[in-house]
Amino acid sequence: MPERSESDSRKLLKRLRDSLAEPGQGQDRLDRITHLIADSMRSEVCSIYLFRDTETLELCATEGLLQESVHQTRLRLGEGLVGRVALNGIPINTADAPSEKGFRFMPETGEEIYSSFLGVPIQRVGEKLGVLVVQSRAARQFSDDEVYALEVVAMVLAEMTELGAFLGEGEALSALHKQPVMFRGATGQEGSAEGNVWLHEARVVVTNPVADDAQAELVRIRAAVGELRVSVDDLLAAQSLDKEQKQVLEAYRMFAHSRGWLRRMEEDIQAGLSAEAAVEKEQSATRARLSQVPDAYLRDRLHDLDDLSNRLLRILTGQGHDTGAEMPENPVLVARNIGPAELLEYGRKLRGVVLSEGSVGSHAAIVARALAIPLVIHAQGVIVEALNGDPILVDGDQGIVHLRPEESVAKAFREKIAMQTQAQQRYADLRDKPALSLDGQTISLQMNAGLMADLPSLEGSGAEGVGLFRTELQFLIRSRMPKRDELAQLYARVMDAARGRRVAFRTLDIGSDKVLPYMKPQDEPNPAMGWRAIRVGLDKPGVLRMQAQALIRAAAGRPLTIMFPFITEYAEYISARAHILNQIDRESAMGHPVPASLEIGAMLETPSLAYAPRAFFEATDFISIGGNDLKQFFFAADRENERVRRRYDTLNASFLGFIRQIIARCDETGTSLSFCGEDAGRPVEAAVLAAMGLKNLSMRPASIGPVKALIRRTDLTALRAVILAECDKGVETIRPAVMDFLAKQN
Repeated sequence: MPERSESDSRKLLKRLRDSLAEPGQGQDRLDRITHLIADSMRSEVCSIYLFRDTETLELCATEGLLQESVHQTRLRLGEGLVGRVALNGIPINTADAPSEKGFRFMPETGEEIYSSFLGVPIQRVGEKLGVLVVQSRAARQFSDDEVYALEVVAMVLAEMTELGAFLGEGEALSALHKQPVMFRGATGQEGSAEGNVWLHEARVVVTNPVADDAQAELVRIRAAVGELRVSVDDLLAAQSLDKEQKQVLEAYRMFAHSRGWLRRMEEDIQAGLSAEAAVEKEQSATRARLSQVPDAYLRDRLHDLDDLSNRLLRILTGQGHDTGAEMPENPVLVARNIGPAELLEYGRKLRGVVLSEGSVGSHAAIVARALAIPLVIHAQGVIVEALNGDPILVDGDQGIVHLRPEESVAKAFREKIAMQTQAQQRYADLRDKPALSLDGQTISLQMNAGLMADLPSLEGSGAEGVGLFRTELQFLIRSRMPKRDELAQLYARVMDAARGRRVAFRTLDIGSDKVLPYMKPQDEPNPAMGWRAIRVGLDKPGVLRMQAQALIRAAAGRPLTIMFPFITEYAEYISARAHILNQIDRESAMGHPVPASLEIGAMLETPSLAYAPRAFFEATDFISIGGNDLKQFFFAADRENERVRRRYDTLNASFLGFIRQIIARCDETGTSLSFCGEDAGRPVEAAVLAAMGLKNLSMRPASIGPVKALIRRTDLTALRAVILAECDKGVETIRPAVMDFLAKQN
């Protein structure tokens, strides 16, 4: 980089720092900044657009455009050149803005006389904050040095936005880390919790983005990178690493020793940034570049680079968990995302979990359900706002998070928790009573599980057994394939804890959103309908046989129940069943005890299986309707897609008509049928399913009390008459009629 441009950028940064240090409201600061940038860049226009919400940019300050357009001009994410910069995180530099694809003319700003346009993103480690723009009348392309200088300035603006430097007028400006904020996400696990924030990866706050002494900062960055490299080399030298762990760390070492990575940070420091700001600028730029790459493997390297950058920042600042910060009382974990093993390490100490990413079927969600911890996912922006120790309310039922809530909100929330606690106490009184309806029908209520930690809920919840034991969690939380003897010991402990109650072990259900750490990722366009569950088991029979052997040995002569996930046709069931029976014969020939009785069933999760030949229903010992997947495929609505997953109602008459067909086919052959999924644990939906003829429901332990309470207050025969009458009328949903009936009954 030429010496002149380095001097210019450093001069601009010092003027910027001095301007930010002056007293004044947020709007005054923004106005001063746009003036000095336009002056330094020799441009007629400088404008700052900040996000008003996650989808809307607002013009918050300008030098050169009409002042009356400030806080009035707004753009959607992706709209116009400014919106494109914000969406892609990549600068746009053009000498003829009106001819650019996606250009949008905003007459209220008076920008029609300006031809040249340079826009760079204001972003901080993947968090989009806004766009910084300069414009000129003359049709000219801004030089690489000018683009770089503006990017450096945008980096400082991002840091100052983070520190609340622009608190003041304007709806888009807010005081980060101070004001009450509500985040609307999605339900990962129901329940409510009040506590204090504990950041999974403590956010490093850069308070000194501009540095006076470049040489001192270069010494700091080189020393910190050296320390980082030594720490990665030390990890690689550990004797306990398996092959996969070494491969991961080899990738870390490659990035840590990258000369280009260090060189780019050194150039940022020469331009005037501090060592910490240089790390974050490179981290943000790399994130933007890799997020555009179509190759899934390369995109996954974002996690490696982010981890290295965060480690380097902690070395430079001394911030983070290694400083001895103590977990607050009633901790609520806040993270971008988290793996199952990490969440299990926290265990039941957590009151709740809030993720800015995640999914309803993620490993974290499965573990949160097992631990009965309220979980909210897709709470975008929470990791930017939250600081360790901040008061936080988690409403898992509504998918809402209140950070630093006002007292009136906190009071109402506590009243809600108190009411839920009272209800749970009432449900506890029903623990040993059957789910016996007013008209004398008994419904078997069972629980879903996947961890040993779940099993105490068998006694506490009043569940009659385990209708679904997810065996994949033991594969997901390890860095290597578990051994047969390890699994046999675990399954034996599960059966011991069940004390003779039936436990239905579902064979390995991986793929889709559940990818093993040691399994090569499959870059599939639609993984929910791809290589998953029993398809993996039949293509990799060694794993299925190993799991069958572990289950047989765990049973040690006791009854054993096994079911296969995602069976879509009769042939798949017969093939999978043959593997189990072959292992029974093998164990018997070796002199090992075989189960006293054996049930082999299938999960009905696709519409195709409902139309399987009669022979399938005769061959299976039982069928479990996997409601979550079945509803997804019936309505063609991806349950990981927040735009559509709540769009369709379980009490839709067409879906219930389909369930009736399944019940009728099982009745014809005398095949035992159960329903497993989220809807089984929702009292109204559970009552409807029971009224239609489903005598076995499996759900999370916390739902058993509410479901049992409603069934005991309901005449299921009368409810069935209401359901059939509504379906005969041709209504789209029976929910209004059902709710009216239940209100009158109760």
